[in-house]
Amino acid sequence: MGKKERTEKIELYGRGFELLKAAMADVPPEAMKFKPEPKEWSVHEILIHLADSESNAALRARRLIVEPGGSLMGYDQDVWAAGLNYHDQSIEDALEMTRLARKTTFELLKRQPDDVFSHTVVHPEYAEPYTFDQWIDIYSSHIPGHIEQIRNNVRIWKTK
Repeated sequence: MGKKERTEKIELYGRGFELLKAAMADVPPEAMKFKPEPKEWSVHEILIHLADSESNAALRARRLIVEPGGSLMGYDQDVWAAGLNYHDQSIEDALEMTRLARKTTFELLKRQPDDVFSHTVVHPEYAEPYTFDQWIDIYSSHIPGHIEQIRNNVRIWKTK
């Protein structure tokens, strides 16, 4: 990934929380726990997942910066959603966690020299070294991808 593309993706990453907040303005409170299918997530569960995922992403970015060659922790998001009873967790707390993880990591990313972005780590879900560019690709599109999922949930909820 070139410097221009990386900078654009980091900027998108930095806007992620504001994009999420804007999308949430269109979600009726009655639709928050609606699940389109039994194995799919509700908007509530998506928001709690974002808090867990973004806090993990923040730690992964830091490992990539200061411990290249080290290992990352993997996790099964569906096991976390069920085992941590996502519907019993606070949306407000999850939004605040997501906001802070994004804000602090975005500020950190902007201050890194170019050579840091060549760092790699060991990720248990990847056979090859996990690159910082992979991290940027995944997390710059993470919230936008879930915004589409949220919008789809609301569309389906309105037809029920």
